[in-house]
Amino acid sequence: MKRLLVLPAALLLGCNLTEAPLPQQPLSREPVSVRGWVADVEGANKGELQTPETEGARLQELFQATSIWVEGAEYVSGGLAENGAFILLDVPPGQATIGFNAPGAENATLHLENIPGNADVLIPAILLKPGGATLLQPEGVIVRLAANTAEPRGTDLVATVAGVEVPVIEVPVNALIDRRDYPERGIRPVAIVK
Repeated sequence: MKRLLVLPAALLLGCNLTEAPLPQQPLSREPVSVRGWVADVEGANKGELQTPETEGARLQELFQATSIWVEGAEYVSGGLAENGAFILLDVPPGQATIGFNAPGAENATLHLENIPGNADVLIPAILLKPGGATLLQPEGVIVRLAANTAEPRGTDLVATVAGVEVPVIEVPVNALIDRRDYPERGIRPVAIVK
């Protein structure tokens, strides 16, 4: 009799019929690294007093409240730093959608297409907006692959980042030493104390 009660109890406790699990992409053996930085949110309230200090504080607060993910990916490591720079490792090659959730730009997405395996993608200056994202420096987007070459060289491959076609370049292996580092934004501190 005890066995008959255990099965219905297990079914009641273990089954949730209201939510279906999201489809997950399996981990790739050729993961992609995606790096870049968020510049701002479109239409953000910058307040009445605008100084470098207040703007820096506003952006830092914005970046701390922003989350980042890859849709449908089983596992992705990385995140968004306090200065807006982000790094995502283990992104599946091919097609991927990166999602951002920031105040004023909920569910902003950035689509990647035709990204070769083991590539490093650098996406500078992203402006987030509700449901989407705009590249402020589309000419600065770089898609690199490691190759046995002494100098960077072009390939026949073309990737698409947020609707912008980007030629894939091959670079020497040692040029990809930074693919696991947050990118440099090129922002200098307001004051340097010695």
